[in-house]
Amino acid sequence: MSTDKELNEKSYSELHRPASEFASRSDYLDHELQIMKPRRFGLNLPGRDFRFELEDLVPALAGTIGIIAMYSAVMMSWADGLTQAWPHITLGKDFAIEVARVEMLIPAFLFCILASGFFNPRANLAGNHGPMIPLIGAIALAGAHPLALAILLGVFGLLLSYFKGGSKLVNLTSEGVAGGLLVFLGFSGAMGQISKIQSWSTGLEGNFGYVGLIVLAVNIVLYAYLARINKRWLAIPACAFAGLAVALALGAGFDLKFETEMGLPNLNPVYWWGSTEEGWMLGLPNLQHFLASLPFAILAVAMWSPDFLGHRIFQELNYPRRTEKVLMDVDDTMTMCSIRQMVGTAVGGGNITSSWGTYMIPAAIAKRPIPGGAILLGTIVMIIAILGFPMDVAVWPPVMCMALLVGVFLPMLEAGVQMVKENKDAQSAGICIFAAAVANPVLAWAMTMLLDNNGLIGDKERPKNLSFIDRIVIPGGVLVICLIAMLAVGMLEGQYGIKALL
Repeated sequence: MSTDKELNEKSYSELHRPASEFASRSDYLDHELQIMKPRRFGLNLPGRDFRFELEDLVPALAGTIGIIAMYSAVMMSWADGLTQAWPHITLGKDFAIEVARVEMLIPAFLFCILASGFFNPRANLAGNHGPMIPLIGAIALAGAHPLALAILLGVFGLLLSYFKGGSKLVNLTSEGVAGGLLVFLGFSGAMGQISKIQSWSTGLEGNFGYVGLIVLAVNIVLYAYLARINKRWLAIPACAFAGLAVALALGAGFDLKFETEMGLPNLNPVYWWGSTEEGWMLGLPNLQHFLASLPFAILAVAMWSPDFLGHRIFQELNYPRRTEKVLMDVDDTMTMCSIRQMVGTAVGGGNITSSWGTYMIPAAIAKRPIPGGAILLGTIVMIIAILGFPMDVAVWPPVMCMALLVGVFLPMLEAGVQMVKENKDAQSAGICIFAAAVANPVLAWAMTMLLDNNGLIGDKERPKNLSFIDRIVIPGGVLVICLIAMLAVGMLEGQYGIKALL
């Protein structure tokens, strides 16, 4: 075990020791995390600053499966919404796949391999903003433009990052509030994936309703076994493959169709945004598009902080002591997400980005830092985007649902439960869960952060250690911004009939 003095004075390459010198693989991985000293916005090189390990394949594969599923869902939502919103537009599955492959090529190279892999390994990969997917139809119907939305989102994110707003919000969120947020997101997400796999199996032609139940049962046993032998970091690839194998063995394979052909998508931005006759068929955005996109951009950026918080917590829960230098930096991650948002959409994409959860969560469980897996993931994603047909497998429900269930939502649920250790934490967590069920997770986080930091729930001693700005101004401002944005875009209309202000 290296001393604190050695960790401070010696470089990574000087402190590195082969795995054979450690009593266990876990001890070796712990030591690797403790000796790393990532260069912030400097060149990080394999061997000198980090190493590739077998465990890096796990978050790389998990992130690949997750992002294919997410990108496909986002682009299909845009296609459906824009087709309804604009009379001259007709977009379908071919368009969605083509745009998804654009997103998987250029941003993967620039922001997975170069940014998070070589130039700032403390910035988590910029992935997909999952909570925004259900809103994309409403965004399109409101008259928003994907490129206008991306520009606004990027600018707001850069401002928040510059003023260190992301890390400030993380520090103002107590363990009780964060735990409640993770429990709600984990439970609701898990129930959503269970419902999807059941709907898929019951919707198959013939008597195949039992397939979903058996796929779930097999994966529950497999996940429990992996947790028992401390190999939970293998959950996504193992359970995704198990879901595929079981569904095929039970005869449900006729539902799996290979339709995506090998090749490169159109990488010319002019094709996507140059006219109203090809690509997105929208042309370049005008002032009206920016005004319609504004509340959604505010809302998306407001939702970043709890998302980033959850991912950093996973590292803190799974990494050993003295690993502060390899924890993801919230503000740097926000910077990369903002730039990636604008660049990715400018070249023809349509993703709404955020910290990459299906990469970070398994990486934290596997006790691996960001860079090695980021480079592998970016490479795999680019290869799959060119091959095409693996995308058809990754979005098949027995694969996609199992990957998201065991790789994101169950670990979220477990982490949230672990954070609620005392009665004061349980109270804050309970109020957060209740508020999330009444409204939504973002509004719940903002409200319970305000209540918790003023001692109205949770730890009554907490306000004594906070300034007036930390107790009232920042949490109150966040709550007001979130509420106004949600009212503007009609997020509460479905639940309470409150019409959108815009």
